[in-house]
Amino acid sequence: MADSVYKVIELIGTSSESWEKAAAGAVSRAGETLRDLRVAEVVQLDLQLDAQGKVEAYRAKLKVSFKFEGS
Repeated sequence: MADSVYKVIELIGTSSESWEKAAAGAVSRAGETLRDLRVAEVVQLDLQLDAQGKVEAYRAKLKVSFKFEGS
């Protein structure tokens, strides 16, 4: 049996409601085009603010791994 290789990419998800929805949205969208997603690690959380300092969006930066199938 051959050893597996995984590729890691970085994603940023956004949501007007929460960091959890921002992260889940990024993983969900990635899952539409990538197969065998394995692990998603939240590496940074931040906020996008408007000119008055009010929260416009929650942003979650993730590292996501998936099984590499290239030859």
